[in-house]
Amino acid sequence: MNITEKILARAAGKNEVNPGEIIEVDVDLAMSHDGTSPPTINTFKKISDKVWDPDKIVIICDHTLPPNTIGSAEFHKVTKKFAREQGIKKYFSHGEGICHQVLPEYGLIKPGSVVVGADSHTCTHGAFGAFATGMGATDIAFVFATGKTWFRVPEAYKITVEGKLGKFVTAKDVILNIIGKIGTYGATYKTLEFKGKTIESMDVSGRMTICNMAIESGAKNGIIEPNKATLQYLKDRNVKSFEVVKSDKDYMYEKEYNFQVDDIEPQVACPNNVDNVRSISCVEGITINQAFIGSCTNGRLEDLVQAGEVLEGKMVHEDVRLIIIPASAEIYRKALHNGLIDTFMDSGAIICNPGCGPCLGGHMGVLGSQEVCIATTNRNFLGRMGDPESEVFLANPAVVAASAISGEIKDPRG
Repeated sequence: MNITEKILARAAGKNEVNPGEIIEVDVDLAMSHDGTSPPTINTFKKISDKVWDPDKIVIICDHTLPPNTIGSAEFHKVTKKFAREQGIKKYFSHGEGICHQVLPEYGLIKPGSVVVGADSHTCTHGAFGAFATGMGATDIAFVFATGKTWFRVPEAYKITVEGKLGKFVTAKDVILNIIGKIGTYGATYKTLEFKGKTIESMDVSGRMTICNMAIESGAKNGIIEPNKATLQYLKDRNVKSFEVVKSDKDYMYEKEYNFQVDDIEPQVACPNNVDNVRSISCVEGITINQAFIGSCTNGRLEDLVQAGEVLEGKMVHEDVRLIIIPASAEIYRKALHNGLIDTFMDSGAIICNPGCGPCLGGHMGVLGSQEVCIATTNRNFLGRMGDPESEVFLANPAVVAASAISGEIKDPRG
């Protein structure tokens, strides 16, 4: 079996499972946020009075924090009341950060576990060798009530990445390159298992970026076997009692893809699909109005450091608003202590509290008609960040920072 099948077999109480098989599994951790908790709660109340295990449920306010409308304020009220009624202690509402960043930071993700969340980018946690996937609010409501859910065991694609990344070429460029080749529907309901020396040597931040965007190819989950950096990350957060699961060496994957990244340029996903990927040399010079560095994809400290390297001593173009949002309070504090926030403010950037921000077009950076944004986020669908006549390009933090300075899409390598 592969790593995903082994995890699902354990959770289903079986010795083995096979692709296409329908199984019922025990969930180790379930999550919802301020946007998805209210519909989850509404359904939950129709089927149960008490959650199955309040210690295995996490609720995080991150999508519109602080609330920006009366509606979002009401969502927060409903969510807080439910958490208190149900004795859910892992309730985060004071700017701790984006759900997919907060969970591992607080030591809530374990290798070999089954993690489900009412958000499609829950697949981020595959970076820790967990089976992690997003689900709809109705499905999460049943998990809240029973601690169980069902899956069809996904077929697996092996994605092997080899080579050393060049200056200002990052994990974001690797996954954009992969999605550009596979397509946004090319791995629908499949497991993407990432391997190869490039992946093996990648830090936790990069691995989270890779798995975060697995859903953008339609995948059910993305997953990577933990390396030394991952295990050290878990140790630093006092995560114990877990099993590192690995795929059998002779496993036959449904498909295998091989990528050589020694010579790839920074990649840019152009409107209005994530698989509309071009090398930066093909899109340089496009005028922008907004630049955004942040999100669950690229709002980690490593991303901010990279942006800071480009922005140091420079000024943001007068026609561009550069928005920078750390993915969590922990990251924000580190950025404060090492001088990054000063660098950003000196350059003319706007710094906002940890959260999702403009990624979903709801808060702190919505685009107007005809406006163009280049962002480190994970989606650039039509109207994703605001007006349906606006456009969003996706790139790594260095590209976004360089573009903010020049006022047009720019290669940070010079």
